Amino acid sequence: MFTDMVGYTAATQSDETGALRRRAEQETLLLPVVGEHGGRKVKSTGDGVLLEFGSALKATQCAIEIQRRVRERNARSGQTPIEMRIGIHLGDVEVQDGDIFGDAVNLAARVEPLAEPGGVCLSEEVFSQVRNKIPVTMEKLPAQDLKGVRFPVTVYRVRMPWTAPDGPASPGDSQRLAVLPFANFSPDPHDEYFADGLTDELITVLAQLQSVRVVARTSVFQYKGTTKTVAQIGSELDVASVLEGSVRKSDGRIRVTAQLIDVRTQDHTWAESYDRNLSDVLEVQSDVAKEVAKALKVRIRSPDARGPEGNRPVQSESYLAYLRGRALFLESFSEPNLKEAQWQFERAVSLDPSNARAYAGLSEATHLLGLFYGRRSKSENLRAARQFAERAIELDPGLAEGHSALGLVLYDDLEWDGAEQEALVALGLNPSYSTARLWYSLLLQEEGRVDDALSQMREAYALDPQSRQICGLYTFLLLVLERTAEVEPVLEKLRSLDPTGHEYHMFRGWTLYLRGDVDGAFREIALGESCPADRPGGRVGASYERAQLYALTGQKDRARALIAEIPPAPELAHPLMDRAITYGYLGDLDECFRLLNEQYDIGHGMPLQRVRLDPSLKALRADSRFAALLKLTKIPEAYRGTDP
Repeated sequence: MFTDMVGYTAATQSDETGALRRRAEQETLLLPVVGEHGGRKVKSTGDGVLLEFGSALKATQCAIEIQRRVRERNARSGQTPIEMRIGIHLGDVEVQDGDIFGDAVNLAARVEPLAEPGGVCLSEEVFSQVRNKIPVTMEKLPAQDLKGVRFPVTVYRVRMPWTAPDGPASPGDSQRLAVLPFANFSPDPHDEYFADGLTDELITVLAQLQSVRVVARTSVFQYKGTTKTVAQIGSELDVASVLEGSVRKSDGRIRVTAQLIDVRTQDHTWAESYDRNLSDVLEVQSDVAKEVAKALKVRIRSPDARGPEGNRPVQSESYLAYLRGRALFLESFSEPNLKEAQWQFERAVSLDPSNARAYAGLSEATHLLGLFYGRRSKSENLRAARQFAERAIELDPGLAEGHSALGLVLYDDLEWDGAEQEALVALGLNPSYSTARLWYSLLLQEEGRVDDALSQMREAYALDPQSRQICGLYTFLLLVLERTAEVEPVLEKLRSLDPTGHEYHMFRGWTLYLRGDVDGAFREIALGESCPADRPGGRVGASYERAQLYALTGQKDRARALIAEIPPAPELAHPLMDRAITYGYLGDLDECFRLLNEQYDIGHGMPLQRVRLDPSLKALRADSRFAALLKLTKIPEAYRGTDP
């Protein structure tokens, strides 16, 4: 990999001191990212750096992350921007005194200038290794005649997630959009679900606009009925455009009004009203998406992907049943809600057997009912959920929700490769699908793929910053990786989302422990134990955390005594994992492995994220029984020997 600082030579002539400072800052910013991705600095090349990696995928992921951090630096510093070009090639090299030589190095140097400022270009050799492995678009450039290279070279440009395809719209926040909950103007107040459902559907459809990131439902529905201004909402969600509107449903007809507002100027970029038959609701969604695309100066996704154009009329009652199910499903994962949602999806399918989205919803509801409130065996539940997801994909291969639902089933059924493939397909169809990014990050954590897992979790958090689930899991990941400098803003967000929950106190306690404040850590854990008892697992989960803290601070007798006092907690999804982790911290690996294997035997699944990543469990991972456990859980062989 070669990097180059754009405009450095000219800058030295006008402001040599400033240019030298920015060059030094560039390396300070760049090198930690390289280390995180397993690369090494070979040498500086004046205003750039030559880097070497053992993996084309790691190199490409590193390049994208470098450009993301440079962009963040430029946005917050108020100083002269730093812009870089990055080029990557794959080939053999000769090593002499720590330097590297050969045709592969020369070709990489020729690829780098083809990148745009802030961009990344790949040779065809790199492209062939990373295609379908990262959820970004890569565009083939015309064959290039490169200096000193005998034959024309095929080069691919990485389309950064934050950039517009043709350049008329400025990059960054201008490509982030929020769809606020549509107001319900229907005569029947019980039709509120229809307005909410239409909002949710528009979020999904608009996410198919190329290079646009659409804020997830969880975050925008916080503003339902709000008195906050568009400017306030735009600032809190970090978006430049807001879509708002209303819907009226009556006697088989709908009237939808929508308007796109520029957050900075408060101007209406576009506004329209639609009077249609209810059966044409998908056509309305398609029309709105096309007009928003024009206003934002972006394109609909490529023709081979499912786009918002060309939707057929729907069977009205089937669509309404689907929306009712979706509203219930998204409201909460309580057993009554999931059962009613499942019934509504079943009704939607019975009314219209070609309703692919209803099949996807039915798969998710069936899966979660079995996972949280299982009344039949895990294998039976997964088989049913899988059939529904496969039917959704059969009816609509371009339905991101169908691929995500199938991927989650495969993940829970320990079919790792298939699950990852479905995640990548879903994110290729809908890069704004925070749910898919979240569970894909969990899968990557279980495989020990730290950098990839962190990247997916960061993106999920950026897309859905008001989701307590995502915020909590992101905090957990940062703490397990001991990234205390990064965790603070996410932890504060968690407190604002759930101020009375035990999670905040638990995570605050571990943050203080990692910073050396043991007394403060025990105080926070105690606060977690005193949280309201009606919060599932609050007190019991925090008690295990206190036992773990005793174990890590050398108070082993107190840890064992507390374990003996903790009552069974059937409401916890994985009660044995907390206990196993505690014995792992105590150094009692026999009991730890017994509990881990017991959890597998009784069909609870294997949430191995903490076991795979926690530095304090290194001895557990070095034990031969851990390799046997990974084999039992079918984690791909390539990742069984990985110790992050």
